Amino acid sequence: MRDRERDRKPRGEERGNYSRDGAPSRHDSDRDRRRDREASSRRSASPPSRASRPRASRSRSPSGSEAEKEKDKAKPNFGASGLLAAATKSIQHADGTSTVLKYHEPPEARKPPLGWRLYVFKGSEQIDLLHIHRQSAYLIGRDRLVADIPVEHPSCSKQHAVIQYRQVVEKNEYGESKQAIKPFIIDLESTNGTFVGDSQIPTSRYYELRPGDVIKFGESAREYVLLHDDAT
Repeated sequence: MRDRERDRKPRGEERGNYSRDGAPSRHDSDRDRRRDREASSRRSASPPSRASRPRASRSRSPSGSEAEKEKDKAKPNFGASGLLAAATKSIQHADGTSTVLKYHEPPEARKPPLGWRLYVFKGSEQIDLLHIHRQSAYLIGRDRLVADIPVEHPSCSKQHAVIQYRQVVEKNEYGESKQAIKPFIIDLESTNGTFVGDSQIPTSRYYELRPGDVIKFGESAREYVLLHDDAT
């Protein structure tokens, strides 16, 4: 019997977790309190605020190709932009060379309504007849690649002068203003000058031409007489 009673020990004693009255043992209570403190400390530890978190920098360092592009932007660009060619009016030739025109037509440039002509004389003999009414300007010079009216004499410049038709405002005998298209000539700072009649005209300035004017270039003996269809 005693052996049987000894064997009937309460469950709490058998497991070592409870006292005889069913309450948890001191060892278990201490362990539970320690576990509760750890859990509460973990719950009370709030996550770091956004302000305290390290922010990822948005500015990325440029890659190799982007860095090279930025360096290239900072360097001066001496390549042709197209604006220079438009301003200087370079003409490309078939052999790869180019010629820069010295003259630019003004905004008032117009094609003439009259059939203007140049009668070319050498001495008393007429050697040529040039019709100069199909365009608004005619370049005269030794450079055949750009000249509209080529001249051969060595005293003439490559780009010597230009006959330019311009729309101007003039007054009639009654004082009324009207528009008219008239021929002018401009010397392109040639070496030996341009002559109308017996007088040398100023360089880089428009000089008005009239029917019957005789034009000479440099020291050439050729004379260019200006007339139009209605000239009498």
